[in-house]
Parts: sequence; structure tokens; C-alpha cells
Amino acid sequence: MLLALDTSAGASAALIRSGEVLASWRTEQTNTHAEVLAPAVQSLLQEAGAQVTAGEMPVDGVVVGVGPGPFTGLRVGLALAQSLAEGWGVPLHGVCSLDAVALHAVQTNSVSGEFLVTTDARRREVYWARYESDDDGSRLIEGPFVGSASELPELPAVGAGVSLYPEHLRLPDQAPREASGWIPQAAELGLLADGALAGDLLGVLCEPRPLYLRESDAQIPQQMGAPQQTRAPQQTRSTP
Repeated sequence: MLLALDTSAGASAALIRSGEVLASWRTEQTNTHAEVLAPAVQSLLQEAGAQVTAGEMPVDGVVVGVGPGPFTGLRVGLALAQSLAEGWGVPLHGVCSLDAVALHAVQTNSVSGEFLVTTDARRREVYWARYESDDDGSRLIEGPFVGSASELPELPAVGAGVSLYPEHLRLPDQAPREASGWIPQAAELGLLADGALAGDLLGVLCEPRPLYLRESDAQIPQQMGAPQQTRAPQQTRSTP
């Protein structure tokens, strides 16, 4: 059984076993991650009958969405995932959060051929990646990136970026209207990781390190006379 978490946009958690979603929880609130995520995980484990006691491992692994996403929200999910995996002594796996939206698009027959997944990056920009649907699901072609919606490839798109910038992004003809508001969900992340661990999917799992893609809005003030410190560039996920 896998516990999946994602806080790249809203917050969600899910329990997965053998390709089945046993229980799931989500909220689209973006300012309560730290308060609600841990209690939600506890409730899910109780719902699934998992024992959370000393010396017991309630799950066989933890999966976390690595973004891209805002600094504060993304850190909450990654920190909790790392703490739980270390405390339980189980493996921790990372999955690009945009992959979850791509999977949902394919599962609901909302896309065909090449398409984009877009989410809100604030600063009048979107996080995005290009995918191609095939018989096995979706394949990442390039990304993830962050940039203006007006500069994206001229392809149909799904995800919350479409509702934010309809003048630049369009849904696939067969996609439902609600596809313009889709955000990553832990249930799809868990299904992807479950398939990858079973050997059915390649290029899905990655290091559980955050994909911020740009500098934080909050910067440490430069002291008078002290040299300015720069943050090391974040690694982005390579195309399988």
C-alpha cells in the first residue's frame, strides 16, 4: 500500500494498493496545508484499517508530488512525506505533479495526440509541460517549465492555466469544461507510482526534491557591506 501526497496546488492525499484508490482526500485551499494535511493522512489510514502504532509500518512506501509549485505549499507536502517515510522506515518516491493531470486527462478520454498541462504559477505565468497520449497513457515530451501563457506551444491544453488565460490557451475539443480547472491530485500520483513500481511505467519516478523552477518571492535582505548570496539553481526533471 502506498500513501501519496501532493501540495503543489491545493492539498491532497490518497492510499493506493494494486492499482486501486482505497481512500482519498483533497482541498483546494492554498493557505491551510500545514494545518490540515497531517490530520487528513491519519483519517485516511484509519479509514483503510492501517495500524499506526510503534514498530508498525502502515504503508509500504510514500509518494510525493515534487511540483512544480509555489515554495510554501510545496515544502509542506515534501516535509511531511519525508518525515513519514523516515519515521516508518519505508521508501520515498517523487513524481512530477503535472503528470497527475496528464493521467487524468487520458483516463477521461479528454485528450488525443500532443497536449499541454498547465497550472497556476502566479506572477501572470503558468507551470506547464508537453505530453503525448498513447495506448499506455501519456508520455512526457518536454518540461516542466514556467512562463507566460502567450509563449506556450499552440497545442490544446488542460489544467487550471486554461481558465486563467483563455485568450491564450484552449481546451481539446473532446475535453469537458471542468478540464480548465484541473489541478494535480494525490490519487493519480499514487496510481502512477504504483504502476512504475510494478514495472508497467517508465520514467515516472524521480528524486523527492522540489521543482521550484524559479526564485522565491521572499528573499533575505542583503546586509550593508556583505556580499549578496545567490541560491543554487534548482534541477528540473529531464524528459524520459
